[in-house]
Amino acid sequence: MAAGQSLTTGNFNIDIGNPGVSGDANTIRIGTQVDQTNAYIAGIYQTNVAKGLAVIIDSTGHLGTKGSAERFKERIKPMDKTSEAILALNPVTFRYKKALDPDATPQFGLIAEEVAKVNPDLVVADTEGKIYSVRYDAVNAMLLNEFLKEHREVQELKKQVAALTAGLQKVSAQLELTKPAPQTALNDH
Repeated sequence: MAAGQSLTTGNFNIDIGNPGVSGDANTIRIGTQVDQTNAYIAGIYQTNVAKGLAVIIDSTGHLGTKGSAERFKERIKPMDKTSEAILALNPVTFRYKKALDPDATPQFGLIAEEVAKVNPDLVVADTEGKIYSVRYDAVNAMLLNEFLKEHREVQELKKQVAALTAGLQKVSAQLELTKPAPQTALNDH
């Protein structure tokens, strides 16, 4: 395969084992989805990065990050009850099949097909359209929403308990004031 052979215009491209795409600019393409089915990059594992973003990949092999700033978003609205869907999820422990993980490392997570039944927006599909994985970043945002809702309820309950306690103390104090004085017995001699 002639690397970059499909490039007709564009600048600052790097194509290694990939024909490129006509009109690409500022793009790196390494290998093809058909020919390469695994990728190994040295110098990443156990290299700490104090400030950074998680890298995601789409079904075409496109790497990127998800910006969270308001400037990237539209139709923003509170999550409200949408996050209640996670209450129907069934977390599991599992081990990947031997072909994927010969060491059978214990894993924790969700079954994507089950998650899709609860909320299809929480899963991603593979290139064939079959359910592939859970969008754990979205699940985490929903967990945060549910936690905050519960936290607000607990705070409200604490206020109510404090008000009830203050009321009971006031009533107790009033009862103490209205108690008759203890009678003393007089001895007749």
